Amino acid sequence: MSVSKRVWCGSLLAATALATSCAMIGGRDSSTNVKPAFVAGATSKKTYDGVADDLLTAGLGKSGLQGAAPAVADPVNPTAAELRRLAIYNNYRALVDVNPNGGYGTLYGPNVDVNGNATALEGKIAGIEYVTYDDDGTGTQNVTLMAQIPAAFDPRNPCIVTAASSGSRGVYGAIGTAGEWGLKHGCVVAYTDKGTGIGVHDLTTNTVNSIDGLRQIAAAAGKTSNFTASVSGIDFTTFNAANPNRIAVKHAHSQQNPEKDWGRNTLNAIKFAFYVLNEERGDSIAGGAHAQSFRPANTIVIASSVSNGAGAALQAAEDDAEGWIRGIAISEPSIQLKPNPDLVVRRGVTLIKGAGKPLLDYGTLANLYQPCATLAPAAAGSPGANFVPTAAAASRCAALKAKGLLTAADSAGQAAEALAILHSAGWQAESDILHASHYAFATPPIAVTYANSYGRFGVIDAVCGFSFAGVDAAGKPAPVAAAALAQAFGTGNGIPPMSGIQIVNDRNPGGPMRDGASSSPSTGASDLNADGAICLRNLVTGSDANAARVRSGIGEVMRTGNLRGKPTIIVHGRSDTLVPVSLSSRPYFGQNRIAEGAASRLSYIEVTNAQHFDTFIDNPAVPGYDSRFIPLNVYLFRALDAMYAHLSRDTPLPPSQVVRTAPRGGEPGKAPALTAANVPPISQTPAPGDRITFSNNTVTIPD
Repeated sequence: MSVSKRVWCGSLLAATALATSCAMIGGRDSSTNVKPAFVAGATSKKTYDGVADDLLTAGLGKSGLQGAAPAVADPVNPTAAELRRLAIYNNYRALVDVNPNGGYGTLYGPNVDVNGNATALEGKIAGIEYVTYDDDGTGTQNVTLMAQIPAAFDPRNPCIVTAASSGSRGVYGAIGTAGEWGLKHGCVVAYTDKGTGIGVHDLTTNTVNSIDGLRQIAAAAGKTSNFTASVSGIDFTTFNAANPNRIAVKHAHSQQNPEKDWGRNTLNAIKFAFYVLNEERGDSIAGGAHAQSFRPANTIVIASSVSNGAGAALQAAEDDAEGWIRGIAISEPSIQLKPNPDLVVRRGVTLIKGAGKPLLDYGTLANLYQPCATLAPAAAGSPGANFVPTAAAASRCAALKAKGLLTAADSAGQAAEALAILHSAGWQAESDILHASHYAFATPPIAVTYANSYGRFGVIDAVCGFSFAGVDAAGKPAPVAAAALAQAFGTGNGIPPMSGIQIVNDRNPGGPMRDGASSSPSTGASDLNADGAICLRNLVTGSDANAARVRSGIGEVMRTGNLRGKPTIIVHGRSDTLVPVSLSSRPYFGQNRIAEGAASRLSYIEVTNAQHFDTFIDNPAVPGYDSRFIPLNVYLFRALDAMYAHLSRDTPLPPSQVVRTAPRGGEPGKAPALTAANVPPISQTPAPGDRITFSNNTVTIPD
C-alpha cells in the first residue's frame, strides 16, 4: 500500500511546520523520485529473507550473536557475505553487552519486542538493504551510506531512524543500538560511516578495501576504494623503503577532517533513505518512475545513535535548514561547542565555566595523566588495572615530574596530583576506577587518530612519531597477518589497535616498537612513551605549525547548540570516562538553552552508574564493570520510545533529570542478573531533587 500523493500534498503537508513546496524541492518536480546528486557510483541492493540471512543479525539471530564468531571458509579470501556477517556480529557486540545477566534477551536484544517483552524468537528481520557511496565524484571522500527497509515497514505510519556509526566504525557501527530499535519498529534505518569506516590501505602490498570490504590492488580499485592514501609515487616508494609494513587508516590519514561533515553525511543518509524507500514503496507514475510519496512532511524522522554517531545526529539537526529531521534521541554524544565563557555547569559545590572542552583537548590530557592516576588510592580495585602495569604507571608519574608537569616528590603524591588534574578538568569522581581500563583500551588510539585527523596529517607525516603497522612477537613492525588484513572490514573498528594493526612508536630508542611496550626517546625509560603523549598534548596547547594545523581542524568541528527547536532527548552516563558529561552533554544542554531560549525542547537525562562502554559490563577481562554499572543502551531505547510517542501521539517529553539506578552488586565478575529494579524508568514527574535545571546561564545538576 502506498501513501496517497493527494493526501500527502494536502492535509499532512499543510499541518506541519516542515512545509516545503509540494511542487518543487531543489528545483525539481517533487512528484518524481530522483536519485540524489551525491550518490556516487553503483548502488547495491540485496534482499534478505529473515531466515537464512537478515538485516539485523546477518542470519545469526539472538543466539548466534551471543556465540562464537561466525566462521569464514577461506580466512584469507572471505566473501562479501562473510565479511558482512562478521561486521554485524562484531559491531553489535562492540556496543552491547550480550550476556543475559546484563539484560541481553530480557531488556534488550533482537528477541525483545517493541513493547519490551522477551520472546522465544531469534529476532531476525527480513527486508532490503541498499549500499552506496556519498562522494563529490573524486573518489576521495567515499562516505558509505546504507538504507535498510524492513519488510514490516508500514506505509500508513512511515518512519526513518538514523544510525551514524559510533567511533570510527564502518557502516554497521550502530546496528545494535539505533539500528535495532528502528528495524524492530518497522522504520527504515539510514546508516552512514561518516567518512571514517574501515578504510585500510596496506602500503607494502598497496591493497585497499572496497565498499563491501573485499580487498584489491589500489590502482585497480580506483575511485571505488573506500580509502587510498594520498601519497605521490616518489614519496610512496621512499616512505615504504624507510618504513616497511606501515598501514594508512582512513579516519586518521584521509586528510579530510571528516568530522566537519558528519552532519551533512547524516542528512545525506536520510535523503538516500527517502530515495530508496520511494523506489521500493512510492506510487508508480508514468514511464516506470516512482513518486516521492514519502517525505519529511508525512514521515517521522528521528536522528539517533551513540557516542560520536550521536554527535553526528546533533550536527545534522543543527545543519538541518530544510526540515528533514523531526526529533533527536541519542546517547552519550561526543559533541564540541564553540567557547562561551558565560556558561556555567554546577554540580553541588563544583563549578565548571565555559562550554566544555574539545575532544582532543581532554583526550590528550587523559592520555598524559591517566596512567599515573591509576595508582591513586581512589582508583584502587579498578577493573582492568592489570592492563596498566604498576611499574610503567610509576615511570609515567616520574616522567611527568621530570618534565615539570607534576610537582609531588613520590609516586603516591604524583598519582593523587594526576587524578586531581583530571577532576579539575571535568572528570567526575565516578570515573576514578575507570581510568585504567580506558587508558588500556581507548585513550591512546583516540589521541593519535584525532590528532592526525584534525591536523590533516597524511600517513607519511607520522606526527609525533606515531604510525600504524602489524607487529611481531617482539613488538617490532611486521606484516599484518594475511587473514587479519583480509577480514579487517568484519573485525575492525576503524581505529588501531584493530585487526592485527597496532600503534607504533617510531621514536623508540631501540627502533620502532609497539607503542604500549616502547620507551621515551628523551630518557629511554619504559614510561608508556611519555614523550609521545607530551607531543600529542602540545598539538592542542602549543604554538608551532603542527599545533596551528590541529587547532584549525578543531575549529571546523565546533557547534553552536542551536537545534532549531527540534524536540531532543540526550541520555548520558554520569560515570562516562571517555566523553565526560561535564565536557559534553551538560554544557550542550546549557548552550542549547542559551541559543534557543524558550524555543528549546531539549531534555537531558543523566543516568547514574552508567558509562561509555556497555560491552565491558560482563566482559571477563574487566571484572567489576558487571557489579558496578548498568547498560545505558536500555535508556537509549527508552529515549527513542519517548521521542516516537511524542512525535506520533504528542506525548510530552520527559523533563531533564537524573535517573538513579541500582548497580547489580555482588562479587566482581559474578554479579547477579540485572532486573528491571536496577534500571528504573525515565520519569515524567521527577522529584525536585532529581531535576536538572537551567537558569542565569547556569546548568545545575543534582548530586
